[in-house]
Amino acid sequence: MNDDDLKARAIALYDRFTHSAQDRRAFMADMTRLAGSAAAAQMLVASIAADPAAAAIIAEDDKRLTAKMVHWPGADGRKLFGYMAIPRKHAKKPAAVLVIHENRGLQPYTRDVARRLAVEGFVGVALDFLAPAGGTPPNDEDAARKLIGALDLGAATADGVATIDWLAANRLLSGKVGAVGFCWGGAMANRLAVAAGPKLQAAVAFYGPPPPPSEAGKVKAALMLHYAGSDDRVNAGAGPWVTALQSAHADVRRYDYPGTQHAFHNDTSAARYDAAAAALAWDRTIAFFRAKLA
Repeated sequence: MNDDDLKARAIALYDRFTHSAQDRRAFMADMTRLAGSAAAAQMLVASIAADPAAAAIIAEDDKRLTAKMVHWPGADGRKLFGYMAIPRKHAKKPAAVLVIHENRGLQPYTRDVARRLAVEGFVGVALDFLAPAGGTPPNDEDAARKLIGALDLGAATADGVATIDWLAANRLLSGKVGAVGFCWGGAMANRLAVAAGPKLQAAVAFYGPPPPPSEAGKVKAALMLHYAGSDDRVNAGAGPWVTALQSAHADVRRYDYPGTQHAFHNDTSAARYDAAAAALAWDRTIAFFRAKLA
């Protein structure tokens, strides 16, 4: 087995672990058998998992923006909070983009994405969808994944729509709202496009599992869908979802990135990050938001 085959099989094991009910002990046993030793398995996992200490693309103290934690009302009386990044130089009333995290909760990477939006002139708001449960557990991704897996998706979707409403009603903003999500967040971006109707003007989903194709007729937002080439789990539903959207005359565009892995945009995951594909997908995303949220 060459290094590329080893990495691909390790990533497949990690993807199964992080998107199923498998416990860490069983996962590490599988990884040890693949790698040949516990030490080699630990090194493989470290290269695949996101590193919260990785350097941010846009620093927290970047002079082009201000960023802080903020609170706002959710659905059914729930209290929400998240990370807001505001550009110092922007249009008189900038558009807002809701940033939706992976199934690890609100992590440094997600906050960095909000800042990346801010330096492009948007107000980036990264909602912690675990806010009603007290927020993302610090330094414990396994616990965060369990909490994400236990979420009531209907309630979480309603909180996403409530956030869209809150941003649209903010008098300092333009009233136009977009959303961008990654992995679990990509699935939620699709869900919000269904649930929010015309309240959401544009949504971008990075490797997000789609809703049932029967829901496509409810989508009013323009959609941009990014898919990793080596991501059979997600890609199995991509074709029917895009076809259904096209049949419903939705404004949709799909992009595939051959040879890339699930989470290729996340620069804190060394083994899966693809710098060229990430940059291309991000450039497309920013151009899309500029066109649809103008």
